[in-house]
Amino acid sequence: MFRALKEKLKQLRDKVDSVGEKVSALAGGEVVISAEKVEEILDELEIALLESDVAFEVVSEIREKLKSHLSGRRKKIGESLYKIVESELKSTLLEILERNQFDFDEFVSRRLKEKRPLNVIFVGVNGTGKTTTIAKVAKRLMEKYSLVIAAGDTFRAGAIEQIEEHAKRLGIRLIKHNPGSDPAAVIFDAIKHAESRGIEIVLADTAGRMHTKKNLLDQLEKIKRVTKPDLVIFVDESIAGNDAVERARMFNEMIGIDGSILTKIDADPKGGTAISIAYATKKPVLFLGTGQGYEDLVKFDARWLVERIFS
Repeated sequence: MFRALKEKLKQLRDKVDSVGEKVSALAGGEVVISAEKVEEILDELEIALLESDVAFEVVSEIREKLKSHLSGRRKKIGESLYKIVESELKSTLLEILERNQFDFDEFVSRRLKEKRPLNVIFVGVNGTGKTTTIAKVAKRLMEKYSLVIAAGDTFRAGAIEQIEEHAKRLGIRLIKHNPGSDPAAVIFDAIKHAESRGIEIVLADTAGRMHTKKNLLDQLEKIKRVTKPDLVIFVDESIAGNDAVERARMFNEMIGIDGSILTKIDADPKGGTAISIAYATKKPVLFLGTGQGYEDLVKFDARWLVERIFS
């Protein structure tokens, strides 16, 4: 996980500390970290972050914060300059990732005291693991709550079969219509089914669609209007990098999302996607997919992510 980013940070560490010791050796007691030295370090760090799928606007903020915190700062002779840089970088990343924190479990518990059923809709593009992610979320929730799944991806017959197979394995009722049916009607029927039987949560699939297809995004707007979801969750692959960030940004601008789930985090060598999506959408990352099993879903934790980047 994050192999490429870790390697780039290691290269930066070796470069920073080798030069830092030469500078330190010229002084007695303490040295001041010069603005020129900081700029040199930040140039290298900027390249490392950009090559690791951290979006440019995020890198710009990181650069400005580190510049203000490091320029003119004193350090002891022999003290690792990179460790100082790393500490500031960790703090800045945590501050960015924790801006829009959202406790999914607490939200579900609180909202169910106000209304039932809770309606959660999943959106995204094709082939990013959206349907499997719905099954993972269902597995997580069914330990405490009653559920029904809506087969709202009516565009492909295969999509209905896929989510039906997941529902059977989990023992959860699936509400479906024929391929080509109105997806808003499917989800609406699932909500009515839940209301009539006292079921607490509806998890609704939708057809994968590119963020550039306005007619399909208009269909999502109709789904939102008709079904009034409590949460709209965007799903994409961590390994998609800046493509995932742009898709999340567009979905958020056109229909509004409440948070994201990133799949395949275990296969991501770079690690910048989670940081960038949270920054670009100003909405939290809720979960990370760490494998293909139903249990392979971890609640997003900013400290967990940052520690793995620097481990």
